[in-house]
Amino acid sequence: MAAACAVARAGWQVRMYERAPQFAEVGAGLQLGPNVTRVLHAWGLADALRAVAAFPDRLTVRSAVTGAELGALALGARSVARYGAPYATVHRADLHALLHRACLSAGEVNIHCDQAVLRYEDLGTAVRIHTGATPVIEGDALLGADGLLSGVRQQLLRDGPPQPVGDLAYRAMLRMQSLPAGWRGNQVTAWLGPRLHLVQYPVRGGRALNVVAIVRGAARPGDVDDSSAAAAELERAFHGACSPLRDLIAAVPQASLNAQPWRRWVLAARPPVHGATHMARGAVALLGDAAHPMRPYLAQGAGMAIEDAAELAQALAMDAVDVPTRLQRYALARWQRVARVQARSMRNGQIFHAEGVVRMGRDASIRLLGERVLDVPWLYGR
Repeated sequence: MAAACAVARAGWQVRMYERAPQFAEVGAGLQLGPNVTRVLHAWGLADALRAVAAFPDRLTVRSAVTGAELGALALGARSVARYGAPYATVHRADLHALLHRACLSAGEVNIHCDQAVLRYEDLGTAVRIHTGATPVIEGDALLGADGLLSGVRQQLLRDGPPQPVGDLAYRAMLRMQSLPAGWRGNQVTAWLGPRLHLVQYPVRGGRALNVVAIVRGAARPGDVDDSSAAAAELERAFHGACSPLRDLIAAVPQASLNAQPWRRWVLAARPPVHGATHMARGAVALLGDAAHPMRPYLAQGAGMAIEDAAELAQALAMDAVDVPTRLQRYALARWQRVARVQARSMRNGQIFHAEGVVRMGRDASIRLLGERVLDVPWLYGR
């Protein structure tokens, strides 16, 4: 949706083919660093974002075992002063709806639901796609933004499916007013423990609390996403955690905004991108999770997709060069940055779940260095 919005703003006519039969409220929370909100502001969406997001004033890192604060990073006004844009937290459905409205107002975006792209033909001067639901469709470029299990990627790169990373993610969305007052602060809190961590932050202007717990482990054959089983698994995983953290997990069923309090995902990923040809070839380009799926340990999955969209629009707005050259320039401008974010996310996963002396060293470093460890100027400052 971000790509459609950006490319339409650059003067292109966009036809979007979405495999889902209709748009519905799905997903959980997202963190948008100032590198991302800066793009949304440039698209004229600052007011729309302000209406649906929360803007935390602080990131706090705590020990999941003792509950002690290890370090903190000021967000809020500091983020705006240092990076020119705020740090926001938002429900995925709210961001999706915001971008959907922006697409409709752009006037050059036609959205076709219940149509999956089955295959494409790159003809050099045009691209044809086959959806099975309509006659063959032809355009100047094909932008594969079809996610982790991208069919466009498989035809372009033929590199097989993403692989499990050995972590399970458990997500919940809670009604803020159903929680004790101590849980209602306007901040992002990351709880780090051995082989697990949990992150919580407000969304929807502070009316809801997003919770995601990530635990080392693999899904068992035949495993299903069952909320009661997920709750039992989390209770076992966090049995050695501090009491405030166990209390938060125990409060989820009563405070949940969803009929299924916990949703579980098996995390999968790919190695970092290692060249521009892994993001664009000919008249076909990949972006977002189709190009560079992100582990969630740097909170940049949505952010990198939105940055992709902005860079792609700039490349496609160029004059006097053919479409394959424009897409290659997009890929050349993006691949090293996204590869760095992928690599840093992988490293963060190891640090977050550290055990023994490594965990002790991590905690000591955060206590000693504080903001110098938690801030990411090379990421946020672009």
